[in-house]
Amino acid sequence: MTETTRSYQLLKPEAVHETVLRLQQRISARFPDRNLQLVAGEVAAAIDAQQLQPQSPWYRALRIASRTAMAVLFGVLVVGIVMLFQSAARLSAPASVWEWIQIAESAINDVVFAGIAIWFLWQLPERVQRRHDLKALHTLRSLAHVIDMHQLTKDPERLRSDFRRTEKSMALDMTAVDLANYLDYCSELLSLVSKTAALFARDTSDPAILATVEGIEDLTTGMARKIWQKIALLPRADEPTGAPRVGA
Repeated sequence: MTETTRSYQLLKPEAVHETVLRLQQRISARFPDRNLQLVAGEVAAAIDAQQLQPQSPWYRALRIASRTAMAVLFGVLVVGIVMLFQSAARLSAPASVWEWIQIAESAINDVVFAGIAIWFLWQLPERVQRRHDLKALHTLRSLAHVIDMHQLTKDPERLRSDFRRTEKSMALDMTAVDLANYLDYCSELLSLVSKTAALFARDTSDPAILATVEGIEDLTTGMARKIWQKIALLPRADEPTGAPRVGA
């Protein structure tokens, strides 16, 4: 398999980031006074946060430091055990059985505690990575709910001529075309939130990360489905606003 072919099998952060920025520009051009463009900027920032990945210099430095500390600790352990047995060899045979037991107990304790420390150092980079990723994924989940709030009050039924306003009804200063574009932008943003979450699953097999990413994908898919149901209720360009739709 060539490198060119393989490049089309991987989701690249640069490509997703560029798509988000392009969508932000489109939203800004059509709805300059709406805050939806700011939400797109937050999605782009979440992609920047994704750069703390196993291939990043920061992560590699942490990994090298932990492996170096493991090697030093292992060396100290070996030297300590050798010194213990050298001290034991200088004891007069048969010496005291209790002295041998004390030496063996000390050696076992050193091995156990050193093993725990080595295991902690081995897991340290992965723990730091998991905590960072879960925090970033929590931000993406929050962004999905923010996007859903932006479209929540955009009800196509309010464009009907027989819609009865109340004193508590919110103003909908949009035409059917504007509303269709706005809802479509919300749907695209939700899709990009899902793609950004998928970036965190690209280089990991951590079950907690994979489960969180899958949850975000299900969440955004459900929200986008509701948006497209609203778009389907909008009047067509050749249909007068307020006319009841067939089957509605």
